Amino acid sequence: MSEVLNHVYDVIDEEHKDQPAATRRQLVAGAGVALGSMGLLGLADRAEAQGGANPNTAANIAAVAATAEVLATIVNTVGPEKLPGLDAQTATNIRAAAREELIHYDILVSPAVGGVPVTKRIWVPDSVFANRTNLLTTLVVGDQIFINAYLLGLTVFARGGGLRGSRFARYLAEFMGAEAVHRALALQSLGRLGNDRVFMRFAQKEEAPGLPSTGVGGFYNINDAVTQLQTAGFGFNAQGATPGAFYDFDTVRQRTPNPPDVNTRTLS
Repeated sequence: MSEVLNHVYDVIDEEHKDQPAATRRQLVAGAGVALGSMGLLGLADRAEAQGGANPNTAANIAAVAATAEVLATIVNTVGPEKLPGLDAQTATNIRAAAREELIHYDILVSPAVGGVPVTKRIWVPDSVFANRTNLLTTLVVGDQIFINAYLLGLTVFARGGGLRGSRFARYLAEFMGAEAVHRALALQSLGRLGNDRVFMRFAQKEEAPGLPSTGVGGFYNINDAVTQLQTAGFGFNAQGATPGAFYDFDTVRQRTPNPPDVNTRTLS
């Protein structure tokens, strides 16, 4: 039986501990039937299989998240520089996102969290900055990867329990909410429905049409966030698969915009 299902059954047992053992067994059995009917038994087994050697540790999640924020700060800072013809609202939103990603990074690498980026030297494909549509599409796809990663981290920390686990889970939920806004604004700038989600996407396949990631499912292994970004052509201290250039985070951050309207700059 998978660890995921064991956790579900433990919760049921705890929630109904005042009931007779026979009643609790019936509830557990009923939950198994319900999960099976929804196809979630296979999903849980797949999650466990992908976990393998348990890549979803706190240190690994913080490292991948910090590296992703390095990439996001670079793309959102350099994008408007490379495309001065962006309309004013789109450019303003992207510049604000650049500062927000930089603040996320600074929190992730702070002593309170202890994240260590894998690298701060990122290969960005030239195609990302080739035109407005490419930049915005990259932001839509990239922000979805970040949303998935933060939802995965939220789950890991929440399952860890305790005050620290719940606090870090909430922190990642706050990060994820900002990434969802970034994705929505990029979609809207493409002339599409920005608020196209009922729920933020985790395991589900991408249903938004016309994206490079359309039909691609989410991930349960935090390392897959890196794999998906590499598939999109980015390189982490290594050249990507397509023509591009290296960008150094410590250099780029010196010119990252800092719009005065960006607020709520601290975690509660």
